[in-house]
Amino acid sequence: MRFSKRLSISLISLFLIIPVACKQKTENKDVILATTTSVNDTGVLDVLMEKFRQETGFNIKPIAVGSGEAMAMGKRGDADVLVVHSPKDEEAFMKEGFGKNRLPVMYNYFIIVGPPEDPAGCAGGLSASEAFKKIAETKSIFVSRADKSGTHKKELDLWANSAITPIGDWYIKSQSSMATVLQITNDKNGYTLTDKATYLAFKSKLSSKIIVENSQELLNIYCVITVNQEKFSRVNYEGAFAWLTFLLSADAQKLIGGFGKDKYGEPLFYPVK
Repeated sequence: MRFSKRLSISLISLFLIIPVACKQKTENKDVILATTTSVNDTGVLDVLMEKFRQETGFNIKPIAVGSGEAMAMGKRGDADVLVVHSPKDEEAFMKEGFGKNRLPVMYNYFIIVGPPEDPAGCAGGLSASEAFKKIAETKSIFVSRADKSGTHKKELDLWANSAITPIGDWYIKSQSSMATVLQITNDKNGYTLTDKATYLAFKSKLSSKIIVENSQELLNIYCVITVNQEKFSRVNYEGAFAWLTFLLSADAQKLIGGFGKDKYGEPLFYPVK
């Protein structure tokens, strides 16, 4: 994968800072995690949190929000650690000094789902940007999260790549979670952009089908970021760093790669190691 080299460099940095982090001790066993809704809604987080608690004694306190709100919480010092998927915003977060460590932990792909009849004619090998053009040209219903989440940011990138500004009755701004957006899309017989994991988790309740997938521009990388304790002294950095280290352990990566295989026929997320 394209991010493999960056991952290797980041892991080297991680091993260099472990001895420093381990010198810090805290009695606070609660770790506030601001995480994107897809990680929470699919159920993989529950499995990881329990394994983490058993191994370390730390208790993850998750708050499921969009990536934009998760990073806003980090900027206020209201979270100890983040799991997000909005690369440009993550880079800005780190550059501004709000994050201490940032590493990719897993990935999957965005997909475009829509009515089985595909009235906009998007199926058949079009790229995501080409499909967006078709949807706009036919004024087919498109439901946007419109909440500054990682999925919303990817959607805006795809509209920009299509040289289209989505405006009109056909473009619905829901400001809702991915699960709710999928239900609205289904009810209105429209299209939307979603991460594949959330779609698979709710697929049995939907008639919407996958219209576009397997496009390189739809790669969706999730990163874990520890909030900088030098900006917020109340941050539980020891717990946050333990969570980051755990997510990149062989056991956690195996859990991630196996989660969902038995139920959906494929993993909801792919490990990075």
